[in-house]
Amino acid sequence: MTETHTTGVRGDSGPEVARLVASRVLDVPDFPKPGVMFKDLMPLFADGTAFREVIDGIIAYHGRDSFDAVVGIEARGFVLAAAVAYATGVGVVPVRKAGKLPRATHSASYALEYGEATLEVHQDAFTAGHRVLVLDDVLATGGTAEATLDLVERAGGTVAGFTVLMELGFLKGRDRLAPRPVHALLTV
Repeated sequence: MTETHTTGVRGDSGPEVARLVASRVLDVPDFPKPGVMFKDLMPLFADGTAFREVIDGIIAYHGRDSFDAVVGIEARGFVLAAAVAYATGVGVVPVRKAGKLPRATHSASYALEYGEATLEVHQDAFTAGHRVLVLDDVLATGGTAEATLDLVERAGGTVAGFTVLMELGFLKGRDRLAPRPVHALLTV
């Protein structure tokens, strides 16, 4: 494992936040399969001071009153969404892997950079026009994000924003999500 390089980093919230995130990321080779370089953000979550700065930065970027609910994408997005929802006093909605939610759901299947997956959200997760901030840990090819943003809209929500801790810019996921805005704290 190696630490992600922290000089010359960039992100949509400026170099200080980008350096903070980069300093807490570990590269794990060959996970979940050979040839994949996994970006482990657990050291960031485990550092209370750094985690608080990241959560505060996400809220400051979007504005406390710009969303009515927060969506977290399974699984690390749950951590981010719960913290932002708690700090702003709004509800949190999980977008989960298929078969994990107990009531009627909307589902979306998509290709990952290393396989395929299906995500679901409860059909009654939002009321019409609910402004929803969507959070995840990493934006890679954009398949997970695109499926989630579509699910939010199918369930009646309006996407108010989409934030990731880290964007793998070379995979062009941001392009796939256009014209929706993407907020990445760190782009590598």
